Amino acid sequence: MPSIHTAKPISRKRPVNLTLSESLVTELRGYTSNLSATAEELLTAYVEEQKQARTSRQQQADQTVAGWNALYAQVGSFADEHSTL
Repeated sequence: MPSIHTAKPISRKRPVNLTLSESLVTELRGYTSNLSATAEELLTAYVEEQKQARTSRQQQADQTVAGWNALYAQVGSFADEHSTL
């Protein structure tokens, strides 16, 4: 697994309980001597991916709204012709 090197401020560490299968932990020990650091790197990357996905969805929603608003400005509402008021 490639190491992710990002410039980040040193933050306070907090102990958490994490339950993993014994066989997975044994296998992981063959890949890393610092399971906490590896988990933190992977979780940091996961959080960043989720933030980017959320931003992308928001941008797509904003573009959709802008498109509908532009259409409404040009042709009005489809329901205008059928109003009973």
